[in-house]
Amino acid sequence: MTGASTGIGYQFARICAREGYDLRIAADEVEIEKAAADLRREPGAEVVEALHLDLAKQEGIDKLHAAIGGRPIDVLTANAGRGLGHPFLDQDLARIRDVIDTNVTGTTCLLHRLGNDMSRRNQERILITGSIAGFTPGSFQAVYNASKAYLNSLSFALCDELRDTEISVTCLMQGATETEFFKRADMLDTKVGSEDKDDPAMVARQGFDAMVKGEGDVVQSAVANVTPAEMLAKQHRKMAEPGSAKH
Repeated sequence: MTGASTGIGYQFARICAREGYDLRIAADEVEIEKAAADLRREPGAEVVEALHLDLAKQEGIDKLHAAIGGRPIDVLTANAGRGLGHPFLDQDLARIRDVIDTNVTGTTCLLHRLGNDMSRRNQERILITGSIAGFTPGSFQAVYNASKAYLNSLSFALCDELRDTEISVTCLMQGATETEFFKRADMLDTKVGSEDKDDPAMVARQGFDAMVKGEGDVVQSAVANVTPAEMLAKQHRKMAEPGSAKH
């Protein structure tokens, strides 16, 4: 499980611990150790291994693969992700690249590496955390929304390619959720960052249940599929523009 130190990823890990899964949880922050300690206290938890690594880099993916050590993978949840607010041209290029390296390149490499291992058993489940943001041109979140559009599309395509196998691919497309995301993306001064959001435990449960059923997607926004892109971008501006928070 990637991105399991906080938020939706951590809640996925809690559910899986209670279901009796052995866990390898990964994140690029030291909080992953505390998360592992908390998860070991969950009823049903037996093996919880914390991996402090950066999945935006190939060495992080290699380290995770080595930690699995050839053990069978029943469930892969790809939750690691970065957000970034403010106007595209004002953003620091290094942070832009970090979003792309984590959300797009890192997740793609992880899915390819572990997916090949999983295909040999032909009976596993993959859950990818996309977002309904991937259906919307993201004014003041341009790179993040574009990265989620990529993940949504990759998930649907992979799901179709594996339709004749016993491997299921589920894309969780959540809305705004109460996590550290908006703080880390410098978006606490925005409308979406300051308003009430969904409970990450509830979101994770919806995603887990859909994954167990082998469903291809969950929490899809029908509105985004029928609304013109220009209008969606204008609507997103109202939510993500710096200074739009109500005080």
